[in-house]
Amino acid sequence: MFLLNQNTNTLFDKLFRMLTRFFAFLVLFLLLSIVSSLIYGSRESINIYGLSFIWKNDWDPVNHSYGGAIPLIGTLLTSSIALIIAVPMSFGIAIFLTELSPSWLRRPLGIAIEMLAAIPSIIYGMWGLFIFVPIFQKYIQPFLISILSPLPGIGSWFTGPPFGIGIFTAGLILSIMIVPFIATVMRDVFELVPVILKESAYGLGCTTWEVIWNIVLPFTKSGVIGGIMLGLGRALGETMAVTFVIGNAFQLTGSLFSSGNSISSALANEFNEAAGLQKSALLQLGLILFLITTIIFILSKILLIHISEHENKKIWSAWK
Repeated sequence: MFLLNQNTNTLFDKLFRMLTRFFAFLVLFLLLSIVSSLIYGSRESINIYGLSFIWKNDWDPVNHSYGGAIPLIGTLLTSSIALIIAVPMSFGIAIFLTELSPSWLRRPLGIAIEMLAAIPSIIYGMWGLFIFVPIFQKYIQPFLISILSPLPGIGSWFTGPPFGIGIFTAGLILSIMIVPFIATVMRDVFELVPVILKESAYGLGCTTWEVIWNIVLPFTKSGVIGGIMLGLGRALGETMAVTFVIGNAFQLTGSLFSSGNSISSALANEFNEAAGLQKSALLQLGLILFLITTIIFILSKILLIHISEHENKKIWSAWK
């Protein structure tokens, strides 16, 4: 009986090992399939333009001339604006929920922030176009133009008529969309900090900011960076919300308040009716977006490894 149970357990272990291995290799196979399909579908555009597609800035379906510079720049600008706005907001929300919020408010406020992540992106786009854009165009954008346009260096980024839609507006909407993801991750990792560390710091006379800066953040660096990378990944690939408010114009004026385009919005607007070289160029844009996210993921992993090694060296030095 014992041998029978042992043989059965061994069989189940083998089946479990094979099943988990199958799932792991299935994910790898799907990833390679996606990359292969993008490369195969964009082969015509790659053969014609090569690397020059990245800095070629015209998109003319009539004359069959395509370049990905404008959607690429639009993607990077909107994602950067979203991060610049969302990271401080998320940090403040996470700190308030873990350190400063009354206990009766902490749970309902946390649930409300998490619910923002459940709102479909098309709802954000419709809200942005019909509610936020008119208010931004009438009240906020003229004020920003009057304040920021005279500044040396960056003033040219905030010039032009207040249309409401544009690259800056798309970045604002994206920042609202990614705040729940970054803030939730930050809150969860901040809650993992041992209470004894914070209480010891308070006992030594540290202020709340000193505890956060010198205790909480160093302890949770990896988690914070992971949350920011999660938000960046969402911002880079967002489609419908950006399509509603970015203006969808293949132009490059140098002003963040002007209409523009992103890779995702270009694919959403043109892929359904594209054929031939245009479709191949759109697939090459998709391939570029995939490569961007891959590079960012690799850089974040390298940064996390560097942080981990640095912390291990500090612990080893202190132990010696």
